[in-house]
Amino acid sequence: MGLNYGDKVWQEMIKDHTGEWGMDINHWDWVPGVGVIAMLEYYEATRRPEVLAYLQDWVARNKAKAAGKTVINSSAPYAIFPALYRITGDAWLKEEAIRIAEWMIHDTPRTREDAFEHTVTEKVEFSEQVWADTIFMAVLFLARTASLVGSRAYAEEALKQVLIHLRLLQDPQTNVLFHGWNCATGDHMSSARWTRANAWIAAGIPMIVQEIATIVEIPTELKERYGRLMSGLLAYQQVDGLWSTVMDQPHFYKEVSGSAGIAYGLLKGMELGLIPRQEETAAAAELVFTAILPYITEEGIVEGVSGGTPVMPTIQAYQDDIPTYPTLYGQGLVLMLLSKVLQKEQVEYA
Repeated sequence: MGLNYGDKVWQEMIKDHTGEWGMDINHWDWVPGVGVIAMLEYYEATRRPEVLAYLQDWVARNKAKAAGKTVINSSAPYAIFPALYRITGDAWLKEEAIRIAEWMIHDTPRTREDAFEHTVTEKVEFSEQVWADTIFMAVLFLARTASLVGSRAYAEEALKQVLIHLRLLQDPQTNVLFHGWNCATGDHMSSARWTRANAWIAAGIPMIVQEIATIVEIPTELKERYGRLMSGLLAYQQVDGLWSTVMDQPHFYKEVSGSAGIAYGLLKGMELGLIPRQEETAAAAELVFTAILPYITEEGIVEGVSGGTPVMPTIQAYQDDIPTYPTLYGQGLVLMLLSKVLQKEQVEYA
């Protein structure tokens, strides 16, 4: 079942969606970045040569568009470079990954707490702001490059960023994450427990740990915080398996991309031993998978995905001002979950 749905979702992602901000894969930013990261996951689950060929072609067609876009949010596409280098041996991929990693280590803007400031390609600044999104959009790439070149400096920076983000964003009362932190004002701004923010870190941390665990020791603090996060998220899962776009507002609309990312994190976290392997946790992830399938149309479009979302001025604004529409990151997070389910099925039936 996962393969059939995965193929539909993937095929929709590679169609010509020119002019659609959410679905146009032929540019260089975080939206297509999440898309190609997910496609790499799909390739690793299926080993379908056409998926790998598409990723190679995508880089060749779009790499020139990366010029002048060296910001945190647009770093996401580089996360596929280490794997593509290992497969193809194309030296440019490795050299470019190192170049961006060096920029990230030495030149990217940081907040007063030494967190990567969440910089974007749009003409807007979020000075001194820390967003959960950064872990997936930038730190995942840094961790993968650390693994590729065996760099302790890159691995230590990736680990440091994960810990800083958890310390600043994790709510001690509920253990889930706030969307962002303003270092200048010392608060979580609107204090929204936004579901997709939690998904970026729920999915991103096990992916990062997988890359750096052989280079640096993973501290107890990270494991404890991640465990508390995932337990906290399960407390907000609704009876149909999904989370609302702001999880502690159950009357807000259900949000598919964040729900998929959390379920991926549950499965990946158990796989790596970051959270205990429990029937209840596996059942919760399975419930998400089942709940999401009706949101995938016959054409492979994933519905129920909230639009691009900065830290909103109020919690209510996440409901009132952010519509749902198809996006590559929605397709991508769902494709990642489908890929993980496929891998799980392959292990069980091997």
